[in-house]
Amino acid sequence: MSDIANALGPLFLLILLGAGLGWARFPGGDFWPRLERFIYYLLFPAMLVATLATADVSQVPVIRLGVTLLGTMTLMGAGLWLMRHRLQLAPAAFTSAFQGVVRFNTYVGVAGATALHGAAGTTVAAVAVALMVPAANILCVLAFIASGTLGSASLGRSAMALLRNPLILACLLGIALNLGGIGLPGWSSEAIGLLGNAALPLGLVAVGVALRPQALWRSGKAFWLSSGLKLIVTPLVVAALAWAVGLHGADRDVALLFAALPTATSAYILARQLGGDAELMAAVITGQTLLAMATLPLLLHTFGVS
Repeated sequence: MSDIANALGPLFLLILLGAGLGWARFPGGDFWPRLERFIYYLLFPAMLVATLATADVSQVPVIRLGVTLLGTMTLMGAGLWLMRHRLQLAPAAFTSAFQGVVRFNTYVGVAGATALHGAAGTTVAAVAVALMVPAANILCVLAFIASGTLGSASLGRSAMALLRNPLILACLLGIALNLGGIGLPGWSSEAIGLLGNAALPLGLVAVGVALRPQALWRSGKAFWLSSGLKLIVTPLVVAALAWAVGLHGADRDVALLFAALPTATSAYILARQLGGDAELMAAVITGQTLLAMATLPLLLHTFGVS
């Protein structure tokens, strides 16, 4: 347990630092929204390209990892959809609960995988991101469409945003450079690597800045439902599927880590754009992130992650 705490503790401290900076409104103005865009559109894609373009991806069991992670994501999303009438949630609230279960915080996931397993963990995490980001976006947009909160104009914008998603494009570019035998020639390797190195610490601080503790006052049933399914049930399903397909070692550890992550801060933006309950989404993001500081190390220790 102490090894896991030592690996994840610094990550949570950076999140708490961000929460303190957000509360203090330092440095003020629109600094943090602009920095978050800079991380999302440049730094984090640079990290994914640097990792995927040069990694020995053949050492990652992509099919078994995909079956484990995407199978879990599909099962959880479908199960929540089938339960929707019994839950008696308003359509907007349901979409926020759905995002709370299906989405995951990429920054915490990649930083945690690196802390636990070094470069090997980063490679597996990058493959997981390449698999999960498109699937999570598609499932969430489908939930908005099926719930009736999404207008036709928004549907077109959502489709274009999915095609232009910088994380998806970065994964495709990195994989193409790897499979083509090009890699990152010359100085580009060092330059892109330096950009990527800045992504995780700044991304974790930005996660903390985005937290909205005041939103927790009106969280209600939808918050506890999504948090229980996300932070407890999802890792159990991943553990079962990982055992069934023979996923083990660092690959299994990273899969369990990604399963136990809180939802993504970007879910708030999608809730605002597509007719979801944005205040509930803010509560889910904040509450899950704070809860994960306790549940994540405990779950990883329970499943023997080292």
